[in-house]
This record gives sequence, C-alpha cells and structure tokens, in this order.
Amino acid sequence: MKTVLVTGGAGYVGSHCCMALAEAGFRPVVYDDLSNGHREHVRWGPIEVGDIRDRARLDAAFAAHAPVAVLHFAARIEVEESVKNPGAFFDNNVGGAVQVIEAARRAGVNAMVFSSTGATFGEPLAVPMGETHPQSPVNPYGRSKLMVEQALADYDRYVGFRSAVMRYFNAAGADPEGRIGEWHTPETHAIPLAIQAALGQRPHFTIFGDDYETRDGTAVRDYVHVLDLAHAHIAALKRLLAGGSSESFNLGTGTGTTVRELVDGVGRVAGQPLPVRIAPRRPGDAPVLVGDNAKARRLLGWAPSRDLNTILSSAWRWHSARANAPPP
Repeated sequence: MKTVLVTGGAGYVGSHCCMALAEAGFRPVVYDDLSNGHREHVRWGPIEVGDIRDRARLDAAFAAHAPVAVLHFAARIEVEESVKNPGAFFDNNVGGAVQVIEAARRAGVNAMVFSSTGATFGEPLAVPMGETHPQSPVNPYGRSKLMVEQALADYDRYVGFRSAVMRYFNAAGADPEGRIGEWHTPETHAIPLAIQAALGQRPHFTIFGDDYETRDGTAVRDYVHVLDLAHAHIAALKRLLAGGSSESFNLGTGTGTTVRELVDGVGRVAGQPLPVRIAPRRPGDAPVLVGDNAKARRLLGWAPSRDLNTILSSAWRWHSARANAPPP
C-alpha cells in the first residue's frame, strides 16, 4: 500500500480525497494544523499535526511515513480576507507551498498534486475557460495560487520536480454516506448558505444581482461534486507515479448553474422554498464562471459523474443531519 502525504487533509476537499485515496488502495497520511480542518474528518489514516511552514515538522512527517507523493490542499481560501490581509495569504499559501515542495525534495519525493483554483484566471474572456485562458487574478487569494503554479513550473523546468495542477471552480456536495461534508467557520459558500436558510439557521439566502445577461438574470457558477474532484486528483496522482509529465487541468462541468437554479434546487431537496433576498451585484463578481474539462477527459480519463441534484441531495443530508444532531 503506497503512502501519500495529504497536506490540509482534515479540510473539506482534502478529507474527501483521503476517503477516495483509501478506497483506491493508498494510505493517506494527513498533515494539518487544524486551524480550518477538523480532526473528526481524519478517518482513513494517521494525522500529523503541524504547520506547513514548519520545516522540522515537515521533515519529521516525511521521515516517519516515507510517502511516494504529496497532495497539497493546505491553504487559506477566504477571498474577502485575502483582500484585507494579503500578507497572510502570501506567507501561508506561497511560502508554505515552497516549504512543502522543499521538504518533499529533501525526502526524495518527486511528485505533487496541487489544489489550485479557477480564481487564478480572473475575469473570463471566454466561456468555458480552458487551460490556455489568460491568468489575471483579481484578488490576493487567486494570485497566491497562481504564484504557486508558477513556482511549480520552475521546479519542473529546472530541477525536474513534477506536478499536476488541479484548478477547480466550485467544490460542492458531501460524502453520500454522510460521514464527512462541507464545514467552514464562518461559512461563505453558496450551497451551505442556502441550506442554512432552508433549515432556518439564517433569515434568508442573498442573491447578489438579478440583472446579469444570463438565462434568468443571476450569475452562473460551475459546481462539481467533491468526490468527482477527489477522483480527478487520484487520476492525476497515478499519472505522475507512472512517470507522466507535469500538467495543469481545469476541472469543471462545462455548463454551469445559475444562482436561481441553485436556490430552486435546494428548495426541492428541502421540500419547501427557502427565503431569498435580492441584493445589488458585488464588485468583481463575473456573470459566468465555467470550467472546461476537455484536457482532463483526454489525459486523465476524467469527467464529472454527479449532477446538481446529487450534489444538493448529499449536501442536504450532511447539513440537516448536523443540524438535528444532539449537542456533544
């Protein structure tokens, strides 16, 4: 059983990837400082608690577990916070990634799957967005991820450190068995916010802008089930371990969902409409953000297999079960 070090493996996408790794025959070792992740979500292998900027802790984790590759999810992701405190994002997301890469190299590990984002592209010039779309991020979060992508390209070019860059747009949904799901504090993502409104945990769900030039006036976003994303990471990992070259992949559906369609879908799985408030557009929000997946189909044999209803149903089961659970 091959061991893989998963930084940020106690977080949302990272924990689902650990579950999928275990099912695929790998041994995931989580490395996480638990600042945003949850120890309860570490169920498929051991955990090493540590900061990705801590060289000594990283070296100890690599020495103890001898992984064959790294899946790097650990990062700060709050876009609004990145605008308020860009230094923290560059320190953690960029500086931390470099520390992980260097620790891997010291341990003789030569493969990394990097969790990136469609936010590296900025305003869309074409839809759906392919890998050759210009990258011009509009916030420090997106720029921090782009800087790591550029660093990985140099590591490949000059020292032969290979990587797979996985750019996804909106990770969504939950483990269908309800063991893990999306858990952020504070919550800023659309589907959990809509479900919380349906559960009565917040007064309403806010739609920012209903005057876009889209099919119903609301913005279009690309939601991909978190387990579909996890399987893409595993396919990229296997490709690297087989000697494949460094590549970047956009992981989207190629179509997208309007915010109004999302709200209606949550209402269907909840069994009743949810309260909605219309607000003005937010600065910097693009009308349409949709990712192309042609390259991932071609090189990884990957395509999303779970539709919006599956995404929303799994998310609803996770959030409603947590809402109804007795206090600890």
